[in-house]
Amino acid sequence: MTYLIYIIITIIIVIGLIFLSYLLSQVQTDSEKVSPYECGFEPLGDARQKFDVSFYLIAILFLIFDLEVVFILPFASVIHNVSFLGFWITIIFLVILTIGFVYEFISGAITETS
Repeated sequence: MTYLIYIIITIIIVIGLIFLSYLLSQVQTDSEKVSPYECGFEPLGDARQKFDVSFYLIAILFLIFDLEVVFILPFASVIHNVSFLGFWITIIFLVILTIGFVYEFISGAITETS
């Protein structure tokens, strides 16, 4: 019986908070909300517009660092159990990722603005 009372009180509190937030919220549209997204296109319209190549390069840069984090975090947690060969393989992996980052920086993918 007490569980039923707790459930009823919880439902009343949740509904009350939702209703209170609806009453107290201020709906204001500003220029930032109705402006185009980062890509520079309007949010509604033709879905087959061509994107600038720099957006693809930024996506590749994100994937490079995403992969780096995915592989380095488990390595960092077990570094005391890693052999000498495993350590140097990880260093080679980091060097390859760094070369990719330097290539994107030199090609202007990071500093280029549309």
